[in-house]
Amino acid sequence: MSEEPEPTKFRTLFISDVHLGKRGCQADLLIDFLKYHDADTFYLVGDIIDGWALKGGWYWPQSHNDVIQKLLRKVRKGSRMIFLPGNHDEFARAYLGMTFGGVEVMDSAIHETADGKKLLVIHGDQFDIVVTHARWLALLGDWAYEAALFSNYWFNKARRSLGFPYWSFSAWAKLKVKDAVNFIGSFEKELADEARRQGANGVVCGHIHHSTIRDIDGITYVNTGDFVESCTAVAEHFDGRLEILYWQSKGDERAPVLVRDTNAAPASARAAA
Repeated sequence: MSEEPEPTKFRTLFISDVHLGKRGCQADLLIDFLKYHDADTFYLVGDIIDGWALKGGWYWPQSHNDVIQKLLRKVRKGSRMIFLPGNHDEFARAYLGMTFGGVEVMDSAIHETADGKKLLVIHGDQFDIVVTHARWLALLGDWAYEAALFSNYWFNKARRSLGFPYWSFSAWAKLKVKDAVNFIGSFEKELADEARRQGANGVVCGHIHHSTIRDIDGITYVNTGDFVESCTAVAEHFDGRLEILYWQSKGDERAPVLVRDTNAAPASARAAA
């Protein structure tokens, strides 16, 4: 039996939008990611479980159970774990302030980095006007996204057979369609403004499946991305630097690989007051 690898240790790992219970969830890749990475503190930044998808039909393979068990094992080994529910796992908001299996459930949190910066951590759906004011439209959009994922799966299966890397139609569309670009920009600014209102130097969120670390008018805006398509997480190093980690499959027969975001600036550089 092969031994478990020695994981790379970080001060903090931020993970969001896993969508356990959705057929597009990349649970196997997340299990591998957790095998090779560890942290003193984990933030599960919402939409970890997709209650919307489960209401439409039960889908819960063993790999989705394995993700939960892997996370709970991190807690048993001494990691602190904070779960901040999103709109897809909003059922958990009934349990804010409670702890289950060592996992703390909160609506939002203030995280202090190693270099003394304060980051508001929140899923972000509270600042999405479609979710808050037109839930039917959000549900319709979720259905369309599911259809895009289904089509994208077969397209990328063909690409991998030809030796090409994964390509995301929805990510491409978000960056090409004017209204989607405007929505992302508005969402990011709203979150940055909320961080400023709460006296924080930055914000860490999820929700829109678009990973980035950038400065918005002196506030560090961080989005963790997702584990449905981009398979990204955000790591805080022991000196306070923030980095996007991309955990990508190189094909059906080859092990996943970590792609580091070399463009991500240190938190201290982006969060200067």
